[in-house]
Parts: sequence; structure tokens; C-alpha cells
Amino acid sequence: MSLSLPLPQTLALDFDGVLCNGLQEYFLTTWRAYSRIWPTSTPQPPPELAERFYHLRPVIETGWEMPVLLRAILKGFSDVQVLADWPSIRDRIVTDEDLDRKGLSQQVDGVRDHWIATDLENWLSLHTFYPGVISQLQQLNQELEVFIISTKESRFIHALLAGAGVALSRDRIYGKDCRRPKYETLRLLMPQVAGPIWFVEDRIDALEQVKQQSDLADIGLFLGAWGYNTVCDRKQAHQDQRIHTLELNQFCQALSTWMV
Repeated sequence: MSLSLPLPQTLALDFDGVLCNGLQEYFLTTWRAYSRIWPTSTPQPPPELAERFYHLRPVIETGWEMPVLLRAILKGFSDVQVLADWPSIRDRIVTDEDLDRKGLSQQVDGVRDHWIATDLENWLSLHTFYPGVISQLQQLNQELEVFIISTKESRFIHALLAGAGVALSRDRIYGKDCRRPKYETLRLLMPQVAGPIWFVEDRIDALEQVKQQSDLADIGLFLGAWGYNTVCDRKQAHQDQRIHTLELNQFCQALSTWMV
């Protein structure tokens, strides 16, 4: 059971997995990178591969792992095996196939950068917002200070929000280009904004990192259960007094309902 919190005056939100569903872009970028690393005679991904990738996406911590996840699926590892033992499976594939993490990352980034450079509108179109979040974000933006803290580049967050009708200034968006952990951004925000602060994130590891910072003990932590997390992640959050598990329908309601 989580502890109750005073209502916030500042709200910090992750982007992918909380506001925006980028799974389609993740998969198509990953498939293009995979086809470079493991050349295949099949130009299109096998049927049902995307759905399995979407289901297993929460095991990924950093982008270089995404082609390795596809490799694991296509090599015959089951969803149960991947969810239970991803780090071992990942490392085994990297070792057995003499792969390099930096090289894998460069392949993924290279595909994405080329796509963005040649057809930005198409790339942006692969991102969709979760039902109800835009109207809620517009409302929250009128009631309190809202910030985005994300690993996606700030310029793309700004473009996607503007396209959806959310007027959030660039100085409220802290993306990948800030090059710092999310807890460091929260630390920088604390003396500059009105408190209390609530932080909504879909990755349990990111919330755990905030928990480890003694000077951030007053920040309210929420796991967005609709994002990129697993049943085990949600169970861990539910058993943690510091972390509140938040459903999408709760997120789209009044802040006072978020801890019910």
C-alpha cells in the first residue's frame, strides 16, 4: 500500500510509455536495423513479429538491445523465457554471434537518423498518444507547472505535442539531448519550481533510481501501468510504499483520484 501525498503544484511526466505510444516506430526502426545486421531475403517482417515485440518491449533498457530482442524471437526463444531471463539471453546472443554493443547502437541510431532526415513527417506519424492524455495534459497545463522528462529528443517531443494541440514551451521539455539521468533533472528542477512535485514514469528502474536519492524523498512517484512495463514491474510497484501504481483511466481524471 502506497503512502498518501499532498497534491502537487508541479508535475513531471515521462513521454514514451506515459503520454505517447511509440511502439510502431520502435519496431519498424528495429526491423530495418536488424535487416542490416542479419541480412534477410524477407523485406517485410514475419507475421505476428510486431505483436510479440510490443509484448516484450518492456525488457529493453537501452536501444542497442532491440535488434537482439528480434534475434531472440526469431531464434525461437519463447515470450516466457525472454520475460524471465532477458539479460542472460541477450548476453548469450551477443557473445555467440560476436556482436558489439556500440555497433548495434550505431545501427539503430543510423536507421532512425536517416529516416528522420529523409521523411520526418512519416517518422512522426508512427507515434500516437494514449487515449485521453492530450485533453488531460491540456487541462493540467492550465492548473499547475508541467514538465516532460524523457529519453526522446526534445525537438521531437515538442513537434509531437504541438501537432496534438498542446502548447508546452521548449524550456519545459528535458529530452535525450540534456544528457543526464532523470533523477538529476528532477534535482535541478526542485529549487526552481513550486512544490510538491509528482513524477509519472512507466519504467520501474527509473523510479527506483529516484528512490535512491535521499534529497528527492519528497517527490511523489507514480508508475504508469499502461506503459512499457511488465506484470512483475507492476507487482513490485504495488508492494512499494513509495511508488503509486497508476492506471490510464486514473491519469485522465482529477489528481485527487490518483492515489485511490
